[in-house]
Amino acid sequence: MDKSKILGIALIVVSFVLAVYFGYNNYQEKNRLKNDKLELTNKIEQLQQTIVKNNKVIADNEQSKRELENQSIERQEQINEQLKDNNCANQFVPMPISGSLYNRAKNLRESTNTSQSIK
Repeated sequence: MDKSKILGIALIVVSFVLAVYFGYNNYQEKNRLKNDKLELTNKIEQLQQTIVKNNKVIADNEQSKRELENQSIERQEQINEQLKDNNCANQFVPMPISGSLYNRAKNLRESTNTSQSIK
């Protein structure tokens, strides 16, 4: 055999080996990507379920907040009605006491005001 035939056969063998090598790498990469896609899909589903649960908790908390606010308004109206005819309600309250009550009510309102903390 002459050199050109040997060189041609060697070139065909090298081409075949490279084709098999790249084909196998492509196959492995395709399988890895398929597994990654499945894993990411599962994570997305888990996150969506978590979002649904969190949204339900938020909705329940908002409903509870509205109920508590309504109860507070009702109680305040009851107190106001009881104090309307009370002689002592028209008397002066000393500044330290009224300031303390004001600050206490202000702190309670701030601690339950969630609209400012969510941005």
